[in-house]
Amino acid sequence: MRTLRGMDVLIHIFVALHIIGIAALLGGFLTQMKAMGAGEARIVPGMVHGAATMLVTGLVLVGLNQADDNEVNNTKIAVKLVLLLVLSVLAYLNRDEEKVSTPVFATIGALTTANIFIATLW
Repeated sequence: MRTLRGMDVLIHIFVALHIIGIAALLGGFLTQMKAMGAGEARIVPGMVHGAATMLVTGLVLVGLNQADDNEVNNTKIAVKLVLLLVLSVLAYLNRDEEKVSTPVFATIGALTTANIFIATLW
């Protein structure tokens, strides 16, 4: 059985926090799917907080992995960062709107889903 070092534990904690962030973002989106179909979707606070959590924990994870001499795929991280920044800006700018247009809301969902698939398949 492999013993976890302090850095491993820290990385695992931030991975868990990163997953919590994606769950908040995707969960908020999925709860609004029916409303999106009716043109009445809105950005719930959990979506904005989830995106912020993902951004902060993702950056910390890159730093921790580099500090631990783990290989980091900078191209993958850059693509994920751009997608996350775009969806974060969309969510933040529309957070106070009573209704968010279907194309904007769908884009947030699509970018979130793309980020998940890039993380797991690339």
